[in-house]
Amino acid sequence: MEIIPESSPPRRDRESLVRFLEYCRRRAIELGRPQYASISLRVKHISPLAVLQSIFEPNTSHFYLEKPDDGEAVAGAEAVWEQVFSGPSRFADAQEATQAVLEDTICIGDLDHRLAGPRFFFFYTFFDEPEEGSAFPPGTVFLPRWQVAGSGSDYFAVANLPVTEDAPLELMAEKVLAAHSKFQVFDYPEPRGDEPLPIIVEKKTEVGQRPFEAKVELALRKIREGTFRKLVLSRALDFSLSSEAVPLDWLNRLREKYRGCFSFSVSRGGGESFVGLTPELLLRVKGSHLQTEALAGSAARGQSAGEDARLAGDLLASEKDLHEHQLVAESIVRRLATLGVEASVESRPGLRALPNVQHLLSRIEGEIPGDKDFWQLLRALHPTPAVGGTPRENLMDVIAELEAHPRGLYAGTLGWIGPGGEAEAVVAIRSGLVRGAEVRLYAGAGIVAGSQPEIEKQETDLKLQVLLEALG
Repeated sequence: MEIIPESSPPRRDRESLVRFLEYCRRRAIELGRPQYASISLRVKHISPLAVLQSIFEPNTSHFYLEKPDDGEAVAGAEAVWEQVFSGPSRFADAQEATQAVLEDTICIGDLDHRLAGPRFFFFYTFFDEPEEGSAFPPGTVFLPRWQVAGSGSDYFAVANLPVTEDAPLELMAEKVLAAHSKFQVFDYPEPRGDEPLPIIVEKKTEVGQRPFEAKVELALRKIREGTFRKLVLSRALDFSLSSEAVPLDWLNRLREKYRGCFSFSVSRGGGESFVGLTPELLLRVKGSHLQTEALAGSAARGQSAGEDARLAGDLLASEKDLHEHQLVAESIVRRLATLGVEASVESRPGLRALPNVQHLLSRIEGEIPGDKDFWQLLRALHPTPAVGGTPRENLMDVIAELEAHPRGLYAGTLGWIGPGGEAEAVVAIRSGLVRGAEVRLYAGAGIVAGSQPEIEKQETDLKLQVLLEALG
């Protein structure tokens, strides 16, 4: 990646921007391949979600990820470069492909902050191989034309432009300057005076021929046989609604109510959006330091402070839930060790309390060896036992057999990686696939020795209710 010094053009005017794009075009001619001009500009306060809503098109790729309690959000739209990947090498192939794009990227602008510069957005399904009926390939990575990010009091708008030998530079410069002017003084729409009509579920269908409780019984049999210590099973329910669900409106309701979770929305531009929230960080990389977490073991929230405290205490003392949690934590540490990471785990699990449910949580940290990168770590961790099970051998085949529905991006991973290697990935749970008035919702539960089918179904009902309420 080439970085043009801050003292060089472009200043924020048309003439200097065209000169920069002319330089990019000369490089494209010299190298015989397109160059990507990345222009980062610091802007005043901006809402990445509001920006994405203003430019949202069902037939355009988009990505959104935010954890409101952390005060950081990032959005991107309109792919200028995209590749799909499948098979066991899908993460390694992405590392090679994104590195090649970065080598052909020329950056300029306000580059003195980690929010600046081009970011690649990615979303990976649970399974390595394509699934019949899935709306997404096993792996998708794209570089957006427009990206915006905010963290604390810092806000950045970035334009990534493919420059070829016949690129219309004058027009490109005009579009970038117009977008920047819009971002500097963003015109937020006035609230509508009329209340939207409520969405009514006209039809509900559970996907698959076996009832969920029967699937749990089959999983328990495999656990008793000693084949697995934990299996995670998901449910998929199809809903036909009285009117179209607006993906980003749905996302906004989720993010406002569940501010301690990551909220997300992604699309490849085929008309479907995958929307949801997750309390689970899969991997965060800053410099040579990594963070991940074990999140397993669940209980409901109480209606009063006393009931809530009792449920929390029962969860922290639950032999079944502590066993499930320990399996997840030990597996994560073991997988990181195969890459030379000596991970440290909190000595006792704590709680992550959400409005409707609470989970056992253990934070895990470590230092990354110099010969390892984010994509290798991601490959080692995905899928965690929190959404798959343990041990890994034959795990995918058994889950596919028991569930008999495509998971798609459910229990997959999505996130971003910046030009310096800083990156973040989350586990895509509590989610739904939206296409017009048709919605498929997903939720799952971890099955271990001692699990009871009726209780596991109640847990998934609780998770699904969150998504239904947010639909409006």
